[in-house]
Amino acid sequence: MPHLQNYDDRVKSSIEIATKLGLLFLIIYVSYLIVKPFLPIILWGIILAVAFAPLVNGLEKRFGSRKKIVIAGSLLLVAALVVPTWLLSDSLITSSQKLISVVNEQGKLIPEPSEQVKSWPLIGTKVYQLWESAHTDLPKTLAPFKAQIKSAVMSVVSMLKGALGTVLMTIASIAIAAYFLIAQESSTAFYRRIMRRLLGERGDEWSRLSALTVRSVATGVVGVAVIQSALALVGMLPMGVPLAPVWALLIMFLTIIQLPALIVIGPIIAYVYSYADGTTATIFAVYMLVVGASDGVLKPILMGRGVDIPMLVILIGAIGGMMLMGMIGLFLGAVILALFYKLFDLWIAEIDERENAAAKSAA
Repeated sequence: MPHLQNYDDRVKSSIEIATKLGLLFLIIYVSYLIVKPFLPIILWGIILAVAFAPLVNGLEKRFGSRKKIVIAGSLLLVAALVVPTWLLSDSLITSSQKLISVVNEQGKLIPEPSEQVKSWPLIGTKVYQLWESAHTDLPKTLAPFKAQIKSAVMSVVSMLKGALGTVLMTIASIAIAAYFLIAQESSTAFYRRIMRRLLGERGDEWSRLSALTVRSVATGVVGVAVIQSALALVGMLPMGVPLAPVWALLIMFLTIIQLPALIVIGPIIAYVYSYADGTTATIFAVYMLVVGASDGVLKPILMGRGVDIPMLVILIGAIGGMMLMGMIGLFLGAVILALFYKLFDLWIAEIDERENAAAKSAA
């Protein structure tokens, strides 16, 4: 009988534990489903807060009034997003109207090629012939590439929609970042308590490395990409390059996934040479080449020391994040995967330290 009683007690205890764990899991899962639509915005807000924290701290020491600094900086960031977005939208509408007017007036979408195109080395004659064919009979010239063109157009439209959505989500994330920056002490203390709870005495070190990694990737990868694309757009707009905002977005995408911006810049330079005079086109080419190579200068300045991230990690994070969360995932994925990589690397280093300490004590 005592044995059966103990068995019954163990069964009841197991059922009670399983019930409590099931309810706990259910609460966590339902909470996740509720928060899931807002997770990208919240994560992006946290990343922005961590990235701008040193700047805000420096301004606070110099001017005081942390709240006013954060609010003013947030308004400037929102203006820096809204104004270019409006200008780019206006530029796209204007470009579309010009194309429509050209077709209505001349019946030709593709202008007649310049004789300068023939002078291009190696490819000049073939490019001129293809261009002339497109000018004379565009539908016939493009007929073999109909499927590819349709796919490319849909991709561009999807990218533009994603870019607009990213701008709106970033504005919401700026508001969240402003809250975290105003309450920086309590937010930092809360994060450290979580890390200590999970990792014990190494929690402070992990939280410090987390901040350094996020700050490094956010400024050294995402920041450089935004700067490069903005500089490229500044160069393309005065030259009248069609769909300049689209090419700027492509340059930003390539820079984030660690591919050279010259993949896009090179053909644009060749196109400008086809209609602009030699001096103007050369000045534009030099400027765009400097923009394309500027990441080699900007990254060492903006990337933090001791937090080097392999290119493959950034590439997988950016592309995987974009596939998972859309355009904003391009930024989030690179930062989050880089953070995971550094924390995983630190975890492996801890195991090596323990093994080395054990080997020394045994010797």
